[in-house]
Amino acid sequence: MRSINVKLITVFCMMFSLFCCAQKPKFTSYSSVDFEKLLRENPEIQLVDVRRPEEFAAGHIDNAVLINVLADDFIKKAESMLEKSKPVAVYCRSGKRSKDAAGKLTKEGFVVYDLDTGYLGWVEYINSK
Repeated sequence: MRSINVKLITVFCMMFSLFCCAQKPKFTSYSSVDFEKLLRENPEIQLVDVRRPEEFAAGHIDNAVLINVLADDFIKKAESMLEKSKPVAVYCRSGKRSKDAAGKLTKEGFVVYDLDTGYLGWVEYINSK
């Protein structure tokens, strides 16, 4: 009986450590200043606006392509439109959806950079220059 308890505790500890220590996909978030520098210094970056089409139509960063993170086929579209061999920079309105998109893309093997303040922060930064 003692042997069974020790084995159960050992298995439980192993399972616990697997679930607790699993790493989330990693990506880097940048301020508007650093994001602009990143885009300027890395012309191979694929810039992706992850907002809804109507948000994109109302205004977006130059050279961005639209891939709506809320769409069911987000990953499918990303994989068909983007090259995994080139880094991806993502943004949304305020920074929440882009972090979701960055996590999903990173999980699929993309190298991803995120605009921390989103398009709102970007516009504020650009207008203050």
